[in-house]
Amino acid sequence: MTTLDQLAGTDLGIHVASYDETAAILYALAVGAATTDLDLVYERDLRVLPTYACALGLWAVEAAGRLGAYDPTRSLHASQRLVVHGPMPASGSIEMAGRIAAVYDKGKAAVVEIEVTSTAFSATYNIFLPGLGGFGGERGPSTPPADPIELVEETTFVTSPDLAALYRLTGDRHPVHIDPDVAAAGGFDRPILHGLCTLGIAARIVADQVGEHPADLTALDVRLAAPVLPGDTIVVASGTRDGHVAFEARVGDTVVLSGGKARFA
Repeated sequence: MTTLDQLAGTDLGIHVASYDETAAILYALAVGAATTDLDLVYERDLRVLPTYACALGLWAVEAAGRLGAYDPTRSLHASQRLVVHGPMPASGSIEMAGRIAAVYDKGKAAVVEIEVTSTAFSATYNIFLPGLGGFGGERGPSTPPADPIELVEETTFVTSPDLAALYRLTGDRHPVHIDPDVAAAGGFDRPILHGLCTLGIAARIVADQVGEHPADLTALDVRLAAPVLPGDTIVVASGTRDGHVAFEARVGDTVVLSGGKARFA
C-alpha cells in the first residue's frame, strides 16, 4: 500500500474533461449567477466562469485519494490556487495532466498538494488530512506576512439550504456534502457546502465589487478557512490597491475564505 511519505512526485496521469453549454450554465447558476447575467446563463453569447476550471480539475484530487494512502472521505479542501491562461471555451474538451507536487507534515495533520496543468489553466489543490501528520516529513513553506489591503466593499449573499445538492452536479461528489453520516463522522452537524462553491460565489461577487466581469478572472489564491453550511449567509469583502485585489468571506464572525488574492484581465 502506498504511504503518505511516498506520494510526493506521483504522476496522476492524463484526463480529458468534456463539457457543454448546459454544464457551464449549471455551474454559473450554482455559484449565484442571476437570470439577468445573460452572458453567463444564456448560450447565445455564453462566457464561462474561470472558477469552473477548479471543478474540472477535481479528477486529480479523486485520483490521489484512490492511491490508498489516506481515506478521501476524511479529507478537507484547505486552499486553492488558479491561473487561467485564456478564455474558457463555451463547450468542448480540455486535456489535463495531474501530479502530487508535495506532501507536508503539519504535526497533527498532513497536507497533500495536487497540481493540474493544461493549456487552458493551471490549478493547485491543497488537501488537509486531519490526524495523519507526525510521519517526519517536511513541514512546508511559510508565507511571509504582506502589507494588508483594506477591505472596503461588502456584499451579502444568502445561500440556499439545497445548494450543496445542486453544486455537486458540477462534478464534486464528495459524500461530506450530501451524506449526513459522512458529515457527522467528519465532525459536522450536517452536510457542508463545497469549498469551491463558496469560492465560486465569492469570485463572482468580487469581480462585481471591483468593476470587472467575472469571466475576466485570470488568477486567484485563497485559503478555505472554515466550512459553510447550506443556508448560511455569506458576507464577501474586497479591496484593491495598485491593481491588486484582496478578498475574504465570512459567515457571522467566522472567516470562511481568508487571504484571498485575485487578478483580472
